[in-house]
Amino acid sequence: MPAPRILRRLKRALIALAALLAVTVATLVALTFPYDVDVPASAKDLADARQYYAEAYKAPATEEPGTSAYETRYIQLAKEAAGLAHIQEQVQDFVNRFSLRKRPVLEMGSGRGYLQDVAEDYTGLDISSSVSRFYHKKFVLASATAMPFPDSRFDGAWSIWVLEHIPRPEHALREIRRVVRDGGVILLYPAWNCPSWNAGGYGERPYSDFSLAGKVIKASIPVRSSLLFRAMCRIPARSLRALAASFGGPTTLHYRRLTPNYQTYWGTDADAVSSIDKHEVALWFHSRGDECSSCPGPVGTIFMKGGALIIRVHK
Repeated sequence: MPAPRILRRLKRALIALAALLAVTVATLVALTFPYDVDVPASAKDLADARQYYAEAYKAPATEEPGTSAYETRYIQLAKEAAGLAHIQEQVQDFVNRFSLRKRPVLEMGSGRGYLQDVAEDYTGLDISSSVSRFYHKKFVLASATAMPFPDSRFDGAWSIWVLEHIPRPEHALREIRRVVRDGGVILLYPAWNCPSWNAGGYGERPYSDFSLAGKVIKASIPVRSSLLFRAMCRIPARSLRALAASFGGPTTLHYRRLTPNYQTYWGTDADAVSSIDKHEVALWFHSRGDECSSCPGPVGTIFMKGGALIIRVHK
């Protein structure tokens, strides 16, 4: 076959492959794009969440409050995950780096209060009515979307693996930004991009537990969890969101709404209500004039991975 004909066929094949790749990426972005925004949470949603977290931290009636023998599966998994991620060390480094040791600080969604001693003037806030027994420092029972504090009350704040469990995450961001003073710092470390299959326990349960559709979902997890798949979904979506944000004005937080499992805690984030991208939160703060201390620049932010997001507030 003449060389020019081979080259023409090769060119057509490459064009077809590029078109197929473009269609594939466009489809993935369309399916995973963060379309959802805050809507008012129903009274039932709030009641279900409060009851769930109260039960998750509730000590058995046979034990006295505060006894160390008590560990629910929820708390045990949380402890293991926090240890593996070196959460206490990261928060301690944040406190030291920004000289917050003796300054007023807030932990939003403080749970069992295991971080209360990283700073002296500490306040913990949580919606669970059964966690107060864990505290020897100030604890406030309240929602992250309606904090009972005056504006600019704290010099610093942090929230670990909480934002994804709040039905209205943008309201929570507004509140944490409101109660931190101008020049104050915020550390946010949610479970970014929570997958929808966590609620069904697809990663933990055997194939025999599922119907054919469920088996397909379970079999797809290795592909959907791969770096290539995630990059094909997130980088184009982040680029589009950054372009939209460049037109000016405060952005609206976009995310993917999830259906939480409040009956069976199969594993980490089975109870998550939102799948939130780190880049989206960084955009939200940046569009309000705040500084991202942990972001690798405007372009690099599009490619950033998980981990803590550190924001310096500028009001």
